[in-house]
Amino acid sequence: MVEHKTQLRVRFAETDQMGVVYYANYFVWFEVGRTNLLRDAGLPYRVMEENGVLLPVISANCTYIKSARYDDLLTIITRIHEKPRARVRLDYTVQNESGDKLAEGFTVHSFMRRNGRPVRPPEAFQAIMAPYFKD
Repeated sequence: MVEHKTQLRVRFAETDQMGVVYYANYFVWFEVGRTNLLRDAGLPYRVMEENGVLLPVISANCTYIKSARYDDLLTIITRIHEKPRARVRLDYTVQNESGDKLAEGFTVHSFMRRNGRPVRPPEAFQAIMAPYFKD
Protein backbone atom coordinates (compact mmCIF):
# COMPACT_ATOMS: atom_id res chain seq x y z
CA MET A 1 0.00 0.00 0.00
CA VAL A 2 1.10 3.54 -0.76
CA GLU A 3 0.01 6.30 1.61
CA HIS A 4 0.50 10.06 1.53
CA LYS A 5 -0.77 12.83 3.80
CA THR A 6 -1.45 16.39 2.70
CA GLN A 7 -2.55 19.20 5.00
CA LEU A 8 -4.59 22.20 3.95
CA ARG A 9 -6.64 24.86 5.63
CA VAL A 10 -10.23 25.49 4.55
CA ARG A 11 -10.46 28.81 2.73
CA PHE A 12 -13.47 31.11 2.93
CA ALA A 13 -14.12 30.65 -0.81
CA GLU A 14 -14.66 26.92 -0.22
CA THR A 15 -17.60 27.44 2.13
CA ASP A 16 -21.26 28.34 1.87
CA GLN A 17 -23.05 31.13 3.76
CA MET A 18 -23.03 29.03 6.94
CA GLY A 19 -19.24 28.55 6.83
CA VAL A 20 -19.62 24.85 5.88
CA VAL A 21 -17.50 23.46 3.06
CA TYR A 22 -19.37 23.07 -0.22
CA TYR A 23 -19.53 19.36 -1.12
CA ALA A 24 -17.74 19.55 -4.49
CA ASN A 25 -14.57 20.88 -2.85
CA TYR A 26 -13.84 17.43 -1.45
CA PHE A 27 -13.15 16.23 -4.99
CA VAL A 28 -10.74 19.16 -5.47
CA TRP A 29 -8.99 18.09 -2.26
CA PHE A 30 -8.82 14.51 -3.54
CA GLU A 31 -6.97 15.88 -6.56
CA VAL A 32 -4.58 17.77 -4.29
CA GLY A 33 -3.85 14.56 -2.39
CA ARG A 34 -3.41 12.56 -5.61
CA THR A 35 -1.04 15.02 -7.27
CA ASN A 36 1.00 15.42 -4.08
CA LEU A 37 1.30 11.63 -3.75
CA LEU A 38 2.62 11.36 -7.31
CA ARG A 39 4.98 14.33 -6.92
CA ASP A 40 6.41 13.10 -3.64
CA ALA A 41 6.81 9.58 -5.06
CA GLY A 42 9.04 11.06 -7.77
CA LEU A 43 6.72 11.19 -10.75
CA PRO A 44 4.79 14.45 -10.99
CA TYR A 45 1.59 14.16 -13.01
CA ARG A 46 2.89 16.90 -15.29
CA VAL A 47 5.80 14.65 -16.31
CA MET A 48 3.41 11.82 -17.21
CA GLU A 49 1.38 14.25 -19.33
CA GLU A 50 4.55 15.51 -21.03
CA ASN A 51 5.29 11.86 -21.90
CA GLY A 52 1.82 11.50 -23.43
CA VAL A 53 0.10 9.56 -20.63
CA LEU A 54 -3.07 10.96 -19.06
CA LEU A 55 -5.01 9.78 -16.01
CA PRO A 56 -8.64 10.75 -16.59
CA VAL A 57 -11.11 10.06 -13.79
CA ILE A 58 -13.52 7.32 -14.82
CA SER A 59 -15.29 6.96 -11.47
CA ALA A 60 -15.52 9.08 -8.32
CA ASN A 61 -17.31 8.75 -5.01
CA CYS A 62 -17.44 10.62 -1.71
CA THR A 63 -19.29 9.83 1.50
CA TYR A 64 -19.74 12.82 3.80
CA ILE A 65 -19.60 12.07 7.51
CA LYS A 66 -19.13 15.41 9.31
CA SER A 67 -18.91 19.00 8.09
CA ALA A 68 -15.64 20.78 7.51
CA ARG A 69 -15.78 24.49 8.26
CA TYR A 70 -13.96 27.66 7.41
CA ASP A 71 -10.38 27.78 8.76
CA ASP A 72 -10.30 24.09 9.79
CA LEU A 73 -6.91 22.44 9.31
CA LEU A 74 -7.53 19.25 7.38
CA THR A 75 -5.45 16.22 6.48
CA ILE A 76 -6.16 14.41 3.23
CA ILE A 77 -4.87 10.85 3.42
CA THR A 78 -4.43 9.33 -0.03
CA ARG A 79 -3.84 5.61 -0.47
CA ILE A 80 -3.29 3.12 -3.26
CA HIS A 81 -4.15 -0.36 -1.97
CA GLU A 82 -3.69 -2.40 -5.14
CA LYS A 83 -0.96 -2.52 -7.75
CA PRO A 84 -1.96 -0.24 -10.63
CA ARG A 85 -2.57 -1.98 -13.93
CA ALA A 86 -4.56 -0.39 -16.77
CA ARG A 87 -6.47 1.43 -14.03
CA VAL A 88 -5.55 2.80 -10.65
CA ARG A 89 -7.88 3.36 -7.71
CA LEU A 90 -7.00 5.92 -5.06
CA ASP A 91 -8.79 6.03 -1.72
CA TYR A 92 -9.09 9.20 0.34
CA THR A 93 -9.87 10.07 3.92
CA VAL A 94 -10.37 13.68 5.01
CA GLN A 95 -9.97 14.34 8.70
CA ASN A 96 -9.81 17.39 10.92
CA GLU A 97 -7.14 18.40 13.43
CA SER A 98 -8.81 16.30 16.14
CA GLY A 99 -8.59 13.21 13.91
CA ASP A 100 -12.35 13.12 13.26
CA LYS A 101 -13.17 11.54 9.90
CA LEU A 102 -15.10 14.08 7.83
CA ALA A 103 -15.32 12.27 4.51
CA GLU A 104 -14.01 9.29 2.65
CA GLY A 105 -14.06 8.47 -1.01
CA PHE A 106 -12.23 7.18 -4.02
CA THR A 107 -11.38 7.93 -7.61
CA VAL A 108 -10.59 5.44 -10.37
CA HIS A 109 -8.34 6.52 -13.24
CA SER A 110 -7.46 4.92 -16.54
CA PHE A 111 -4.03 5.30 -18.10
CA MET A 112 -4.62 6.73 -21.59
CA ARG A 113 -2.81 8.27 -24.52
CA ARG A 114 -3.95 11.66 -25.79
CA ASN A 115 -5.90 9.89 -28.54
CA GLY A 116 -8.08 8.22 -25.89
CA ARG A 117 -6.57 4.76 -26.21
CA PRO A 118 -5.80 2.85 -23.02
CA VAL A 119 -2.16 2.21 -22.23
CA ARG A 120 -0.22 0.42 -19.53
CA PRO A 121 1.18 2.53 -16.71
CA PRO A 122 4.47 4.15 -17.74
CA GLU A 123 7.59 2.18 -16.78
CA ALA A 124 8.70 5.00 -14.45
CA PHE A 125 5.35 4.78 -12.64
CA GLN A 126 5.57 0.99 -12.39
CA ALA A 127 9.13 1.20 -11.03
CA ILE A 128 8.07 3.69 -8.34
CA MET A 129 5.08 1.57 -7.30
CA ALA A 130 6.80 -1.86 -7.48
CA PRO A 131 8.34 -1.80 -3.97
CA TYR A 132 4.89 -1.27 -2.42
CA PHE A 133 3.13 -4.23 -4.05
CA LYS A 134 3.79 -7.94 -4.43
CA ASP A 135 2.76 -9.54 -7.70
